[in-house]
Amino acid sequence: MQRYAVYYAPREGAFAFRANEWLGHEPGNGRELPQPVLPGIGDPRDITAEPRRYGFHGTIRAPFRPAAGEGEETIRGMVSDLAARLAPVVCDGLQVETLHGFVALTPTGCEAALLKLGAAVVEGTDALRAPLTETEIARRRPDRLSPRQRELLDRWGYPLVMEEFRFHLTLTDRLDQPEPVRAALEDYFAPVLPHPFVIEDLCLFGEDRSGRFHLLHRYALSG
Repeated sequence: MQRYAVYYAPREGAFAFRANEWLGHEPGNGRELPQPVLPGIGDPRDITAEPRRYGFHGTIRAPFRPAAGEGEETIRGMVSDLAARLAPVVCDGLQVETLHGFVALTPTGCEAALLKLGAAVVEGTDALRAPLTETEIARRRPDRLSPRQRELLDRWGYPLVMEEFRFHLTLTDRLDQPEPVRAALEDYFAPVLPHPFVIEDLCLFGEDRSGRFHLLHRYALSG
């Protein structure tokens, strides 16, 4: 694996199946799934290329290259230790909304707890990552970041951490007209959205040489 990340991914069940089906990919075993064609939005492959590559997930620690000398065994051990110390996050539920042009599921009723979890995971895994290269910094378009986001990028390797962290589960690429897709996905997910929505695991994902992400291991939050 060329990069690793710590994500939320739902446990096996109706919600996980429907989300994986929508993106056409099951990150746990790499199986491709036929994507559903929803009324009024055309071929789903045309609007899900980027989230399909990553697999259905919510980012907690964004992808990073491991530091020199840090192998997967060390990364697994550190994420496992973190999960053993941290508590699950219980949210009221999930809603389908548009964020900066793409459609995503966002949690309600747990903002403070999510910020705390995100900060703990970023801090707890920071020693694992290699410093950003100039190319990696440029990819984050630092000229478009706020001064605080640029500071966070330099310190933690990603600009949307700590108080800038906004947990979400991406469902589409960026769209010119997201509202029809948002409405269709609201209907599609309505029967399976969990109430409450619980983040109960830290999931270690790895990116292979082709750029596809895979679920490598799941660690229960048990602190």
